[in-house]
Amino acid sequence: MKLKYVLFVSMLILGFSCNEKKSDKIIIGVSMLSMQNEFIQQVADALEKSAATSQVELIIVDAERSSLKQVEQVESFISQQVDAIILNPCEFEASSPAVDKAKKAGIPIVNVNSSTKSKPDAFVGSDDAESANMAMELIAKKLGGKGNIVMIQGYMGQAAQLDRERGAKTVLAKYPGLKLLASQTGEWDRAKSMALMENWIQSYGDQIQAVFAQNDEMGLGAVQALMDAKKKQSVYVVSVDGIKDAKKSVSQGNLDATIIQNAGQQGSEALRLALELVQKKPLKESNKLIPFEIFVK
Repeated sequence: MKLKYVLFVSMLILGFSCNEKKSDKIIIGVSMLSMQNEFIQQVADALEKSAATSQVELIIVDAERSSLKQVEQVESFISQQVDAIILNPCEFEASSPAVDKAKKAGIPIVNVNSSTKSKPDAFVGSDDAESANMAMELIAKKLGGKGNIVMIQGYMGQAAQLDRERGAKTVLAKYPGLKLLASQTGEWDRAKSMALMENWIQSYGDQIQAVFAQNDEMGLGAVQALMDAKKKQSVYVVSVDGIKDAKKSVSQGNLDATIIQNAGQQGSEALRLALELVQKKPLKESNKLIPFEIFVK
């Protein structure tokens, strides 16, 4: 009986110690949408680079596009008593409980690159509606305000998808001669978007005059499908992010344009804001928007 009691007490002590912070360093938990996405990986790299010069320990985890998994990851950060959390949300609504839980626990939380319905302590990213507006204006100019477009959307329900769709529709309303032939998700994925574009080529053939892809991975998939079908020369393709592969494709004359968002600045600014919140410094701005740039050949 005495042995059982000792074991029980030992387990209790072990349980409490597992939840105790083990470092004097500032520890920040980071949950990323998907580390399989090149742009998201660039944001994570920027976070790590900034942390290395700031004496900060990062715990970076991959939500693998699952909002449920992301909420669980934030719950784990809370139990580990991290000093702050940086969240790259999977979905606008479904990732909101992660923000709510962090704030209830009194842990500062910063959203990076994408937003949630629940308001974090700070946000760093770009105006996604603006990126779509810029892309669609390029298409409108190329087509002379009249023509047929298909739009490859991102992961449905994520803030970037919602905002880029809204920005695209604003431009479509401005140019009555532009017709949206089809719109469907490619889930931010190159291979899925290539398959989707192949289906659209079968369905619409030469009717397609332009493609707006809500990110570069999907844009590159669309370009490959068009090249395989020997139709790229007659179809104008614009996408968003400015990843390395996209810039290379633009330089080679395949992808027509990419709208660049600055992954490095998003990562470094997110860490800066998280540190200021931990140190209880007054924030000069809690909503940091980084402008987009157009990249064409």
